[in-house]
Amino acid sequence: MPLKIACQMDPIDRIDIRGDSTFAMLLEAQKRGHELFYYTPQHIALDGDRLIARGETMTVEDKIGDHYKLSNPRKVDLGTWDVVLLRQDPPFDMAYITTTHLLERIHPRTLVVNDPAHVRNAPEKVWVLEFQDLMPPTLVTRNAEDVREFRARHKDIILKPLYGNGGASVFRIREDDTNLNSLIELFQTVFREPFMVQEFRPEVRAGDKRIILVDGEVAGAINRVPAADETRSNMHVGGQAVPTELTPRDLEICARLGPHLKARGLIFTGIDVIGPYLTEINVTSPTGIRQVKNFGGNDIAAMIWDAVERKVVSSRGM
Repeated sequence: MPLKIACQMDPIDRIDIRGDSTFAMLLEAQKRGHELFYYTPQHIALDGDRLIARGETMTVEDKIGDHYKLSNPRKVDLGTWDVVLLRQDPPFDMAYITTTHLLERIHPRTLVVNDPAHVRNAPEKVWVLEFQDLMPPTLVTRNAEDVREFRARHKDIILKPLYGNGGASVFRIREDDTNLNSLIELFQTVFREPFMVQEFRPEVRAGDKRIILVDGEVAGAINRVPAADETRSNMHVGGQAVPTELTPRDLEICARLGPHLKARGLIFTGIDVIGPYLTEINVTSPTGIRQVKNFGGNDIAAMIWDAVERKVVSSRGM
């Protein structure tokens, strides 16, 4: 059943198709005969009761340097499309939040993936706090004394922005590091929100596992191993993706989260696990599906579209 799919994403000319999950999803959608309409977030508007977007028809090819073609520029009513694929990257700021409010006006009549209301209410480092028994010791604060007391208890800590992504502005501060006060002052100056402080987990040297769930079910995983001179394992900053196996603890975490993800319409989710601990639940623009397939794992792009197609068919009573 061919679908009309509108793709709200970052500029397609800037993506690295070798590891980009959105691109993998676009390739699979095109393979299935679905129509693709491309637009960027600044080109969405609410005109009375119609949610409109200015964009173009898109075709894609898995060819570095020539991976897309755009044609037929026009304005469309997103409420007449079958699916909107919400795949813009953070920052999770008011511009991002506003798009979720706008898209909520057409969902679920037009299926938005992931559900925009729950994307808004489940940012990576906030919703995860509902599962603190699965997490390492964690503090969310703007208060310097809180941070100092937390380090006194846990000795070796990580500071990171509450709404950051890609490993940006993540710092490790050891027990004897004299930069703590200066770093707190910097965070208080740069970020209006509280920030997150966590106990440093040495297991990260063996990797930060990204586990992907599709409609609440485990679909695959990779391990991201930090470079020798890095604390961060994000691939944006030099982390290396390697194959991995799921442990009983990983499966226990997934079993806890799966029903919550499914109930919230979060079809494509990536969770991060370090050692025995859950650290993030990624619902805005999770990644990793090309790496899983490259290592011989599931074709997660196909699994995502299977789930989307089932939901569209179910919503139409077919």
